[in-house]
Amino acid sequence: MTDLLTSHVTAPGTPDGQGSGEDAAASTADDRAGARTTGTGAPARTARHSRTPRGFDAARRLRVLTGVDEELLDRVSYERSKYTALGGVVLGTSAIAAFSMWNFATEALGRVSLIAIVPTVIWMLFVLNLDRWLVTPQPNARRRVGPLLTRLLIALMLGAVIAEPLVLRIFQTAIEEHVADERTDAIDRLRTNLIRCNPVPSTTRTVIPKGCEGTYVLSFGKTPGERAEELATLRSDAEALQERVDRDTGRLEDIDSEVRDECRRLVRIAATGLYQRTSECLRLREKAQDYRTTHRTDENEKRLARMNSRISKMEAKQTKSRGDFLKARADGVERRLEEERAKQKEIGVLERMRALDRLATGNPVLFVGIWLVRLLFVLLDVLPVLVKYLSGESAYDRMLTSASNSAVKIHDEEVRFAERRAVANLEMAQDTIEQEVRRHRAESEAAFREHTAAMNIRTRQAVSALEEEIRRSSAV
Repeated sequence: MTDLLTSHVTAPGTPDGQGSGEDAAASTADDRAGARTTGTGAPARTARHSRTPRGFDAARRLRVLTGVDEELLDRVSYERSKYTALGGVVLGTSAIAAFSMWNFATEALGRVSLIAIVPTVIWMLFVLNLDRWLVTPQPNARRRVGPLLTRLLIALMLGAVIAEPLVLRIFQTAIEEHVADERTDAIDRLRTNLIRCNPVPSTTRTVIPKGCEGTYVLSFGKTPGERAEELATLRSDAEALQERVDRDTGRLEDIDSEVRDECRRLVRIAATGLYQRTSECLRLREKAQDYRTTHRTDENEKRLARMNSRISKMEAKQTKSRGDFLKARADGVERRLEEERAKQKEIGVLERMRALDRLATGNPVLFVGIWLVRLLFVLLDVLPVLVKYLSGESAYDRMLTSASNSAVKIHDEEVRFAERRAVANLEMAQDTIEQEVRRHRAESEAAFREHTAAMNIRTRQAVSALEEEIRRSSAV
């Protein structure tokens, strides 16, 4: 029984059995392939044997990009052109993706650089392998809607990512002009706000205009408003003193006019015959002198002169301070503008996308044109999947499904066969162990019986010897 089971188990698994199975399968496949006959009735040789690639085969390299099995495709050779064209579509999509990444990298770096080659090559290989995975023929593909929808969704998302840099490249001129205009407007608004929010201060208490808190306010060491209040007070005092001096001067001129009129008159003294001024003239002179003394006209005029001189000096300083403030403000504004310009060195990708969106807003023609170009590139990127899954199930797909199902069945049978073989080996090993246990048990029992028999014999011999000794003793 053991020999029979062993012969059945080892037949497929031994090298001889395996070789015979493979030879049989190969001969069967050759017979099926040789069923096609030539015009003369002679069996035609398979394309697998007749096609021997020599040198560089471009068509075969393109079919590699589709994940097709060349040996299986040899059985339906008329479909080679289909998969060769599909490989060209995959290669073209990866080339478009590489060009898109090149544009994206150069825009991100702000210049054309060899560094951009690294992400370009990586992105091209990634898209190439991803598209190859998407279009690789899968067995039972028509029966699974979920994977098909997943592949289409991945292709759409990948197409959207690839299409955006190309759209930005096509509308590059309009985008850069729009961004340049926006930056110029931003600089002009910043200059206007800086000037509006930093007026020339007229007092020490600077009032910040509305909407300028902490954003556009510049800091200055000295401002013209520091002496403005003192100058205003001095001017007010000088004006009051000027009014007083003018009033006193006017009154004093009236008195002096009366003195001159009165003092022109001379009165003749009868006793001496001489002429002298009248007493009224003397009185008016005393009155004028008393008015000058009482109202301090000379002192006030000197004080007013000093105040006017001081005002002139302060006004000169104020004018200089105002000029320094204007210069400092102009320097501060220019520094802020330079900082803003430094932030606007290169046009980034996000800024380009935002500018493109603003250009499309309010312009239906441009909006439609942008989306048409965008959808065109998305369609080009999705094209490999569409070409694959919209072309219908081919003979190669059906053969692949049959081969896959057959391989699965063969694998299942091999697994079950290996399981049965393992179980049989375990059962045989178990039987062997049980037989060994029974043998050792039997040997142990036989040894025990032998020992018992030997002990009984020795006992009987001892009893016999004792009886003999007792008989001899009783005979004496």
